[in-house]
Amino acid sequence: MYTRFFGLNEKPFSIAPDPRYLFMSERHTEALAHLVYGVRESGGFIQLTGEVGTGKTTLVRSLLQQIPETTDVALILNPQISRNEFLSAICEELHVPLSERAHSIKDLTNALNAFLLKNHSEGRRTILIVDEAQNLRIDVLEQVRLLTNLETTKQKLLQIILIGQPELRTMLARNDLRQLAQRITGRYHLEPLSREESLTYIDHRLKIAGAVAPIFAPAAKRELYKLTHGVPRMINVIADRAMLGAFTEETREVTPKLLRKAASEVLDRDFSPWATWRPWLARLATLGAVAGLFVAANWALSNLSQPPPAGPVETAAKPAPAIPASTVEAAPTVDDPVIPSTDPGNATSTAAPADAMVPSSGIGPLLSEQSGATDTDNAFATLFGLWGLDYDRETTRACEQAQGDGLRCLFQRGSLAQVRNLDRPVILSLRDPDGNQHQIVLSGLDDRQAMLSIGTESYTVSVEDLGQYWFGDYLLLWRPQIDGVKQFIPGMRHADIKWLRESLAVIQGEPVTPMDSELFDQDLESRVRDYQRQRRLTVDGLVGYQTQIAINTDLNQPGSPRLARVN
Repeated sequence: MYTRFFGLNEKPFSIAPDPRYLFMSERHTEALAHLVYGVRESGGFIQLTGEVGTGKTTLVRSLLQQIPETTDVALILNPQISRNEFLSAICEELHVPLSERAHSIKDLTNALNAFLLKNHSEGRRTILIVDEAQNLRIDVLEQVRLLTNLETTKQKLLQIILIGQPELRTMLARNDLRQLAQRITGRYHLEPLSREESLTYIDHRLKIAGAVAPIFAPAAKRELYKLTHGVPRMINVIADRAMLGAFTEETREVTPKLLRKAASEVLDRDFSPWATWRPWLARLATLGAVAGLFVAANWALSNLSQPPPAGPVETAAKPAPAIPASTVEAAPTVDDPVIPSTDPGNATSTAAPADAMVPSSGIGPLLSEQSGATDTDNAFATLFGLWGLDYDRETTRACEQAQGDGLRCLFQRGSLAQVRNLDRPVILSLRDPDGNQHQIVLSGLDDRQAMLSIGTESYTVSVEDLGQYWFGDYLLLWRPQIDGVKQFIPGMRHADIKWLRESLAVIQGEPVTPMDSELFDQDLESRVRDYQRQRRLTVDGLVGYQTQIAINTDLNQPGSPRLARVN
């Protein structure tokens, strides 16, 4: 109805799970990477959960587009069925030949097993995808578990992917389903979009629909995120209704007012600016009225119960008794509570980068001496200094401030060998014998010694001593060389794939043909695996954060600090 009015080719905010509109946010990219990896490498179960409307079904549709032709897929969309109906539905989806008398669970299982063995002998894979899996009955879930027993001596014959709402996680945590839960080899929970991702998501869908000019005002996009909390389906529903409202009012810009009106119509709630204040104003009015009645009644009682004085009465003011100075206690001063934080996003202080070397006999005494300077605030200030940046405590959270300077935060759990391989200064989270946490920047590392930077000083400690206080948590900053996509997975088509090809060609000294291709094909995946193997990274063919950081390090990106070598 409104597409021609806005100059669009189609409705941009349809709730149909069209893979063309799939927005690869950081969370969706990670979730799709888990699914693709599980389908390619894993066996048994993969579990994907998420709140209603977060894009699970659309993600599955995108996965189906990337599955090789040598794969057969059974997609079950209505799992509220019996065991027999469930097995029959799988056989129907896979076109398993059944005899007229094959109606029992044993007959259906035997027929399915024969089909799977035949597929395996022909080099084909078979995948079962169950959507809305939280609606499966317990006996059907047990039947799903039994299907994983269909296997050869080397691998499972059937890959099962369970897609569901958070209730699925609760179900699988039951004690009587622990055998099924133990066979799940991969789990991922899909969260709603962040504020920045939501704004980009709106523009993404409008662009796919053919928009050539802005339709949503910047304030309207921010308002839409506030109304939907980043749930894609709710963004679609409210945005669609708001565009219809703009069409009826013959305005080509969607405003926050139109969005609030649309949300009120869709959700049957009042989203006007004063809606949240009305209950409080009503309560205040009621309390004011009650207080007024109480004061009036108290005044009336006190005045009516006392007889009028017989004549003028003179009273002399008596001096108050003196209080000895020794008995007077000064009111205690209460400072703002200081809450130690381990959340790197709450860091807000400044410090100069390390520039001196001071030998240390051990980390224990060092933590005691520098306890006032080993909080997250000072650690971020030191890390920012190594990047040549000033850290402003009065603006935004640390990682948001880093993003404004073109950097990204990466929080990981791993080993010092992994940190050395990434070759970037990191913030280590140390814990002393009393259980207190300390955030210290690791600025240098070799096989036997580490350099720790605190404020303007640096300290050398043994790697062995460091291992007594560090349990694997670290955070680093890095500068991505791509903007649109967070991670690359085989089968993906994206303009930044050219950057990946060019980077590997420079590092490996050999072109990744075709160099101008935007497709992550099998040849590129092979080159990625070779690179990961050479750099001692996880060899999965997926170009995630660690692989991208390693590429940036090998390209010797200007302005990026490296770990110093300790003498």
